Amino acid sequence: MLTAFFRTVILYLLLMVGLRLTGKRQLGQLEPTELVLMMLLSDLAAVPMQDFGIPLLHGAVPIVTLLGLSTLISALCIRHIRFRDLVCGSPTIVIREGIIQQREMAKNRLTVDELLEELRLQGILSPTQVKYAILETGGQLSVLLRADQQPITAQQMGIPVEDDVHLGVVIVSDGHLLEQNLHKLGLDENWLHKQLQRHGLTHHRQVFLLTVDGTGQTELTKKEGAT
Repeated sequence: MLTAFFRTVILYLLLMVGLRLTGKRQLGQLEPTELVLMMLLSDLAAVPMQDFGIPLLHGAVPIVTLLGLSTLISALCIRHIRFRDLVCGSPTIVIREGIIQQREMAKNRLTVDELLEELRLQGILSPTQVKYAILETGGQLSVLLRADQQPITAQQMGIPVEDDVHLGVVIVSDGHLLEQNLHKLGLDENWLHKQLQRHGLTHHRQVFLLTVDGTGQTELTKKEGAT
């Protein structure tokens, strides 16, 4: 029993570290090479987890080899454009000036129903509203609307607007104080204590979320039941 536990933990940690090194991607954003890697890794890890007759090293070596190969391919893709096009493919325009590019859709095995579904998911009812629709290498459909179909912006109307968009920095997350963020903003524990007092709190463990933006504005959410 303990053998199964430790083998599973070791293989799990090995996969997590390896996949972490491959970068941050959602399933829908995986390149073909990354998708193949995920499928192979799942099979390779499952066999030594279930079959104790296979030495753990025999399961770990193929996993490390695949992760190393994936890292090498990623490095080559960054350095060589032609190699990247060969491995990952290139984006394809499937709608141009409101006209569906039927040949490109056929090359990429994209049906009319799939195209219309993707447009509806983005709130577009007709291909004629689209300036360009680009099928990305990960399978997503990027849509650029015609100018007369886009929302009017303040810049287009000549209305001066103050830039009030500021990214909030998390200071306390679920009761945990992120001291690095606190000091990065030039703040200290005295400032934090004053913020807690303003909300009738005595300790940061009573805080669910505390953020500070670029203007110094704070937002504090108490933990449920905190007094």
